[in-house]
Amino acid sequence: MALFSLLIAIMVERLKLLPANWQFDSMLAKYQQLFWKDNKFDSPLAVSAVVLIPAIIVFLILFLIDGVFYDLVTLLLWVAIAIFCLSHQSLRSSFKKYMLAACRGDVQACYHYAEHLDCTECLDAIDEKDLGLQIGKTVAWVNYRYYGAVALFLIFFGPVGAVLYCSVRFYEQYNQQNKLDMPFISQLLFLLDWIPSRVFSFGFVLSGHFASGISEWRKQVFNANNSAKNIVTYTALAAETLPESTSAPVCVQPTLALLALSKRNFILLLTVLSVLTIFGLVS
Repeated sequence: MALFSLLIAIMVERLKLLPANWQFDSMLAKYQQLFWKDNKFDSPLAVSAVVLIPAIIVFLILFLIDGVFYDLVTLLLWVAIAIFCLSHQSLRSSFKKYMLAACRGDVQACYHYAEHLDCTECLDAIDEKDLGLQIGKTVAWVNYRYYGAVALFLIFFGPVGAVLYCSVRFYEQYNQQNKLDMPFISQLLFLLDWIPSRVFSFGFVLSGHFASGISEWRKQVFNANNSAKNIVTYTALAAETLPESTSAPVCVQPTLALLALSKRNFILLLTVLSVLTIFGLVS
């Protein structure tokens, strides 16, 4: 189910078939507005409830439909959850607009659209000559955070795992954007990212230059307190040979190189999943 669901979800995401209002973050924003609008999430109980309820609902639905129509309904739910969780048209749109702005030399527009890719990064302090490299790192990070990690949770924990991860990710961002002090939400996301970030970043090693990549990967992963972002971005940088910068106001060559590496890594993930599915190790 995992392989089929991911393939369908990727196709739907590439073709932009799912309306923005039906994508997971949009639906979770409505869930937040409808049920938790006035809650400041200052207690562990409230935080636990808000992130667990979506996953519990999916778990109960899976339990109720188990075996119905030879598990066809279960398969449809797997596909639906994969599509909801892996569709991020706003990110694609921002990246496309960034590349168009870079190609026409519009530096201010580049900074504007770059902020939409990773709102946690302060780009104002980055020189425009280094912006292309920074966005390349952001591309590798976004590819993990919004696609790779979700795919890994779907593969090993099913739709419940994917929904739980996306819920925690959403509220960790919500916590930062609204300058709240939600108990343990950042620590929870750190724990959820601990193994997937190390697994996914190893894919960069296999997809890029092994010798330099494996050296950096070992340096990053054996630091137990290292952030997922550092592991993913530094390994990606080490695993890919970046072309020399051009004289353009914003050079896109490093961005394109790291984008190509991210694509190869995700293809590798699907290939490994296919092999595991053939041998019956993954359903």
